[in-house]
Amino acid sequence: MKRLVVSLLFFLLVSLAVGLLVSGSEFLDWGVAAGLFAIAVAGEGLRFWLRRSRAKKRESSGI
Repeated sequence: MKRLVVSLLFFLLVSLAVGLLVSGSEFLDWGVAAGLFAIAVAGEGLRFWLRRSRAKKRESSGI
């Protein structure tokens, strides 16, 4: 769980930095920052789901 929090915090900071860099005259481009963070959350959720499903397959032997 700690890895998930650290990873999401890292991606939050990166997405905010990218939002600042592409904002132009505005303070922050919230659409870009939120979109990048949403992709990161979806990717981490998919990774968590895949690890969990693989662990269940290993746990249930056919014997």
